[in-house]
Amino acid sequence: MLTIIQALLVIIGVVRFFVIAHFIMSWLIRFEVLNVRQQFVGQVWYTLERVLDPIYGPVRRMMPNMGGIDLAPVIVLVGLEILRIFLINNIGAFV
Repeated sequence: MLTIIQALLVIIGVVRFFVIAHFIMSWLIRFEVLNVRQQFVGQVWYTLERVLDPIYGPVRRMMPNMGGIDLAPVIVLVGLEILRIFLINNIGAFV
């Protein structure tokens, strides 16, 4: 059971990395530091979009319209952190 919890913590860490990378890229694209017409930037951006859309989608549907401000990455990061803390604090119950 400990191995499953460790695997879940690794998956949470990878998803957190993807969310943070997507968040930073969105700001860099918004302020025209990066251009999605460049091949590499476009591939990374659209890959992150496809990977994270199933996670962001339900969060975006539950949130009210914020006038163009997307708080889904922040909500997802908070949820992942809560899940990580829950797993770490209750690891003794599964051993």
